[in-house]
Amino acid sequence: MMLGNGYAGDSIYIKAGETDILVDAGSRKSSAKFIKDYITDSKSNLHSYVEDNKLEYVIATHADQDHIAAFVGSDGILKDSSLEIETIIEFPRTNKTTAVYKEYRQAVSDLKANGTNVYTALDCYNNQNGASRVIELSEGIELEILYNYFYEHETSNENNYSVCFMLRRGNEQYLFTGDLEGEGEEYLVKNNNLGKVYFYKLGHHGSKTSTSMELLEVIKPEVVVATCVAFTKEYTENEDNTFPTKKAVDNLVSIGTVKHFYVPYMVSDNSEGYEPANGHIVIKANSNGTYVECSETNEDFFNFEIFKKYRSWNVN
Repeated sequence: MMLGNGYAGDSIYIKAGETDILVDAGSRKSSAKFIKDYITDSKSNLHSYVEDNKLEYVIATHADQDHIAAFVGSDGILKDSSLEIETIIEFPRTNKTTAVYKEYRQAVSDLKANGTNVYTALDCYNNQNGASRVIELSEGIELEILYNYFYEHETSNENNYSVCFMLRRGNEQYLFTGDLEGEGEEYLVKNNNLGKVYFYKLGHHGSKTSTSMELLEVIKPEVVVATCVAFTKEYTENEDNTFPTKKAVDNLVSIGTVKHFYVPYMVSDNSEGYEPANGHIVIKANSNGTYVECSETNEDFFNFEIFKKYRSWNVN
C-alpha cells in the first residue's frame, strides 16, 4: 500500500468475505489520509473495500513509528469517528516511550473504553481473556496468531516484539511477521508448524537482519513483497544495506522458490525523491485462482533496471 511519502513503512489491508482487517498504519501521521482513501474512497480508487465503515480487526505489529504513526494524529485511523473499530490485536511488549507511542496508547485506551475489544497477541495465542488463536474470517479463510518467543521475553530490539500471523485460504498460506529479526525468526520456526507459504511479506522491509535462510528453508515462498522505497538512503549510505538489502535478496535467490518479487516504491531523482515501482500490490484469491494485480505494473521488481543496478537475481 502506498503511504504518501518516501519513507519505509507498513500498512496492509486484508478483505476476507465481509471481514476487513488493517495491519499497521505507517509510516507517518500524514499517511492516514492515503490509507483511508485507499480502503474507503470508491471515487478515487474505483473500489470501496470497507463498505460499512467498520474494520473488524486492526493489528498493530509493534510500536515503531513506521507501523503505528497513521493510527494517531488529528486525522488518525484510530481517532476517526467515522470508522468503527471492532477489535484491536497488538504487541504484548514494547520498550517505546516516544510521543507517537504515547498517542497510540491513549487512542487504544479511548477505543477500549467505548467498546472496542483489545487483545494482545499473547492473549490470542493462549486463547485467553476472550481472545482466540485461530479466527475464522470467512468461509474457508482463517487467521492464526503465531507464537513469538518475544511475546513473553524482553529484548532490546523492538522489532522482535512483532505480532506474527498466518492467513490461510484452503491449502494456501500467507505469512506476516512485521519487522521480526533473524533471532525472532529462528524462534518462530522452532515454535510453530509453519510449512510452505504462497506469500511472504519480507521481514523488516527487506533488512539484512531479517528474511533469514532458517526461515526461508521452511516457508519456501513463491510471492514476496518488500514494503519499502527501494534503494533510498533513509537509514544508511551503504548501498548493500539499503532496502531490500543485498543479503535479503541473496537469500531469496538462494532458496530458489520465489517466482514473483514486488516493491511499492523506488528511489527517484525527481523533486520528491521517490516514485512508484509496482505501486499498490494486491493479491486476489477467488474461485478463478490466485493472482497479483499492481496499480503501476505487474513486472517483477527484479526485472527493473534500478534493481539490476544495485542487485542481481540469478536463479539457476
